[in-house]
Amino acid sequence: MLKKIVAVTVIAGFAAGCVTSTDPYTGQQKISNTAGGAALGALAGAGVGLLAGGDDRRNALIGAGIGALAGGSIGAYMDQQEAQLRGQLQGTGVSVTRQGDYIILNMPSNITFTTDSASIQPAFYPTLNSVALVLKEYNRTLVDVYGHTDSTGSDQYNLDLSRRRAASVADYLVAQGTSGERFAVIGVGEAQPIASNATPEGRAQNRRVEIRLSPLRAPN
Repeated sequence: MLKKIVAVTVIAGFAAGCVTSTDPYTGQQKISNTAGGAALGALAGAGVGLLAGGDDRRNALIGAGIGALAGGSIGAYMDQQEAQLRGQLQGTGVSVTRQGDYIILNMPSNITFTTDSASIQPAFYPTLNSVALVLKEYNRTLVDVYGHTDSTGSDQYNLDLSRRRAASVADYLVAQGTSGERFAVIGVGEAQPIASNATPEGRAQNRRVEIRLSPLRAPN
């Protein structure tokens, strides 16, 4: 299914998203452009864009006739996509976070997967269908799917489970008609916690799949 998806395993952690006081699962979370820019700078410093094959994907999509974005059109395009996602995902348990020109969808594992499984729960299919509808409409974005776990279990096991969960989500979205050339699948394991692993509540927050949408930028 995903022959053209770039699969990457990230062993070293990089900077997590900025923390706010908003409930992370309300679907209404928004981070300031200044704070988002700092976080994205840290990600770029870690070489994530290169690991995820951003240039290769961009070139392939432009070569296939997908128009790239430039200048002021980028922000407007991502604004429209964000609004559509918020409307589609309200009340689903998936949060929509904006960081500059990037959009992050946070999918907690308790609504996505059963314990120790990479098989998507059927009850979550309608939510992913809604995501796929928006991705197909806004096809000038790259889609990075990151799998995360808590610290329970071995590092290698968590890394593998996180990758398989991210791949399951990407597979499903591609099966709904989203171009596989837009995707990268990254297993992060336990390297990027967003809460303390010392409590059950914190571990539950750390078990998640994140979809990060970035604009298909025109070459410099």
